Amino acid sequence: MIEEKFTAAQDIPLKGAWGSIKYIGVDDLDIDLFESQYVVPEGMSYNSYLIEDEKIAIMDTADRRKGDEWKANLTAALAGRKPDYLVAHHMEPDHASLIADVLEAYPEMQLVCSAQALKMLPNFFPSLPLKGDGGSEGRVITVKEGDTLTLGSHTLHFIAAPMVHWPEVMMSYEDKEKVLFAADGFGKFGALVNETDDWACEARRYYFNICGKYGVQVQNVLKKAANLDIQAICPLHGPVLTGEAMAEAIRLYDIWSRYEPESEGVLVAYASIHGGTAKAAERLGELLKEKGAKKVVVSDLSRDDMAEVIEDAFRYPNIIVCAASYDGGVFPVMHDFLYHLQIKNYQKRRFGIVENGSWAPSAGRVMREMIEAMKDCEIVEPMVTIRSRMKPADEEQLALLADSILQ
Repeated sequence: MIEEKFTAAQDIPLKGAWGSIKYIGVDDLDIDLFESQYVVPEGMSYNSYLIEDEKIAIMDTADRRKGDEWKANLTAALAGRKPDYLVAHHMEPDHASLIADVLEAYPEMQLVCSAQALKMLPNFFPSLPLKGDGGSEGRVITVKEGDTLTLGSHTLHFIAAPMVHWPEVMMSYEDKEKVLFAADGFGKFGALVNETDDWACEARRYYFNICGKYGVQVQNVLKKAANLDIQAICPLHGPVLTGEAMAEAIRLYDIWSRYEPESEGVLVAYASIHGGTAKAAERLGELLKEKGAKKVVVSDLSRDDMAEVIEDAFRYPNIIVCAASYDGGVFPVMHDFLYHLQIKNYQKRRFGIVENGSWAPSAGRVMREMIEAMKDCEIVEPMVTIRSRMKPADEEQLALLADSILQ
């Protein structure tokens, strides 16, 4: 049974009739890597909500890492009542790992999810009994685009959102409070207790690294959302968005999902073994600034957060990759960086290339091949080749490349 420990649930801090929607999510300040790959020094939030009406609906659960805290929040919010529905918008474990616990605790409650999510349930809960007296799948109500669920004065309208960023994902729109429950859409890194006014910083890193590949699918959902009167967006990570913050988030999502640059600037990303390539990249950054670049970011792929460099690659229209040759190819961290861009559907950008090699430079060839495999990406000449350490003639070539990338 769900733990009886009391933790006060919170009303969503929004203007309007919000007493019927409570936030029952939890912060995770102990996690080091989200999805075992993204550094989250400010933690993560696992958001969950409770809608109170004639029928009570739980909107998603949380990660099992914080299961006891979430169960306590749920118990407190229910105040002795029993929920009628658990709506699972997304089956990823950081939102759905407690489904079996809740179904066991409340035998009369029904699970609401997409048909694709129902197929996934046995993957995560192989012993979960779903069939019963309520129909072919007794305890499960499967919903699709356009279906509704009436709770009383509140009605949920379901919106299919496949591949944002899993195939089973759905969102729901509650028409009384005019709230969009957006699954992983509009989420961000960071615990709510550490929330700042700069939503876009960690939302951008989150979007491009987790949802970045699926721009077309995000555009499809944005078109559906444009037809709704949305007063608040409740994501599964990060703060509830309202007012100007919500409008700005939608504006940025439109830019990001169309793979358009958000800001003017140049990213110089380098992979250096013994420092020669690093010095060339740093000098190139100085030249770009001297020549009038509005923003220049120089990143060391061996030491900087890869996810943050990916974010900057999508943010700016121009990128110069500088790498040492290695084993007849390119230094591995550069290969990893370009591979990340490829799998995230990187496109519509201009590249410059700087290679380094002591006896048989090969990095430029490999980088060019990887860039040419990306959609609508232009390679700006000249490609600069350095032999171990930068020399006066090399600096002249770097200056020419800086001129070309800024044209």
